[in-house]
Amino acid sequence: MEGFRVLYWYWWCLALVLAALEMFIPGAALLWIGGAAGIVGVMALVFDIGLVTELVLFGVLAVLAWFLSRLLARRDPDDAQSGTLNRRGEQYLGQVLTLEEAIVNGYGRARVADGIWRVAGAADLPQGSRVRVTGVDGAILRVEGA
Repeated sequence: MEGFRVLYWYWWCLALVLAALEMFIPGAALLWIGGAAGIVGVMALVFDIGLVTELVLFGVLAVLAWFLSRLLARRDPDDAQSGTLNRRGEQYLGQVLTLEEAIVNGYGRARVADGIWRVAGAADLPQGSRVRVTGVDGAILRVEGA
């Protein structure tokens, strides 16, 4: 096996295959390992290295890339702090809003940031009233007079 080389574009093809597999196996680990394969491809293009060196380099870079991906995944501030992904209404709990449409028969509409949300309240309130968000029921904010 002396003198046998894997051509640089084989590594690039492996990198593309690993990146494509990331679509079916989410988690970003394969993407990073694909990056390691791409780096080995660049090294094989620039330097005259043999197969064993390429495989060792890929193994080391793949392990480092996997550990780096796990480290960065743990430090993602959006996942750690949010906790309300797919439950957007919960971020408005306790906020005071202004009614855009009066609460009649239990339902009305209130301005929230740059949008309008449907609100439900026990008491009828006129348009322009200030209400506090006390709960969330799907896409409806539960409110009471502020």
